[in-house]
Amino acid sequence: MNSEIRSLFPALEHYTYLNSAAVSPLPKTAIAAVNSQLEDVAAHGSGHYMQWIETKGRARALLAGMLNVQPENIAFTRNTSDGFAAIANGITWEAGDNIVSFAREFPANYYAWRSVRDRYSVEVRLCPERDGRIDLDEFVAMIDSNTRVVAISSVQFGSGFRADLERIGRAARAVDALFCVDLIQGVGAHGYDLPAQFVDAASGASHKWLCAPEGCGYLYISDRARERVEPVLTGWISVETPWDFEDREQPFKQNALAWESGTGASSLFYGLAASLELLTDAGLANIESHLDSLTDQLCDSVAGKDYTIVSSRAPGDRSAIVCIKHRTMNCNDVAKHLEDAHVIVSPRGDRVRIAPHFYNNSSDIERLVEALP
Repeated sequence: MNSEIRSLFPALEHYTYLNSAAVSPLPKTAIAAVNSQLEDVAAHGSGHYMQWIETKGRARALLAGMLNVQPENIAFTRNTSDGFAAIANGITWEAGDNIVSFAREFPANYYAWRSVRDRYSVEVRLCPERDGRIDLDEFVAMIDSNTRVVAISSVQFGSGFRADLERIGRAARAVDALFCVDLIQGVGAHGYDLPAQFVDAASGASHKWLCAPEGCGYLYISDRARERVEPVLTGWISVETPWDFEDREQPFKQNALAWESGTGASSLFYGLAASLELLTDAGLANIESHLDSLTDQLCDSVAGKDYTIVSSRAPGDRSAIVCIKHRTMNCNDVAKHLEDAHVIVSPRGDRVRIAPHFYNNSSDIERLVEALP
């Protein structure tokens, strides 16, 4: 994007870092924000407690803006898995129900549904991968009148395939199913309009494309989902008036905040808010355009070498993740060779996954291509 943004990421002084789909390095602004809260506690104890709450609220509002939803429809969790577990365990299941998903989902968006399958005799239907992508005709055809949940990642961790959420969401809504989306590989690389995409619930976390400390998961619960999913892991701040310690029969909150059971790691929310502000100031549309340019450069540069591009680059399918496969060399060996050259990527399955972010530039792509074995 620009040298000012790049200068905020110390890791870039040591590495050609192209691994945001795993963990993004932290910007100096996030580290300073985290430290400021810890220093505040050290100096003042609980004296500025309301500022901690306000900062958490600011992070919630910034994230809501990226998703085009209301802040009260977002609960903070520990991680992506917590969000899907909360949804799966809050639905009243019946034998004969089915869940439609993708065979190569990241496990955070699988094990919760597998648990439901095993406990309630619910069928889990898994659409296979076809040439690095999902055939959406095949996927949508698996949805029927017994489908209770459709679960998919917005962007696939192992291929970079970007799903047409609106199309899938319409199909789910047509049979009155809940549409649940894993957002972790997309939010921060581009924006969303979850209501327009018919998304009922979504889960993700802070440490990838949001460039924030690990430990800040988030759960989006639409008003429609709130009517169908019960909060099962509740606590003292899940109720309407948590500071009223005498009323033990008060109702739970009627929005996603019912899924927040207690206080969290305030310092991490300071880091999250700082990184969300950085991304918002840069502009998600600008970031998406920048990443389109970098990944186009990557694919053009790899063409003609001993690699095949696994990721679909078709309009609508493409994302900021590009997966490549050497014709003969093991992906772990390729990744290790690059690591030895201080180029950081990830091996995933039989592929090498490359994931630039807004702090990368064309020189990073050139360095990667030069270092490829």
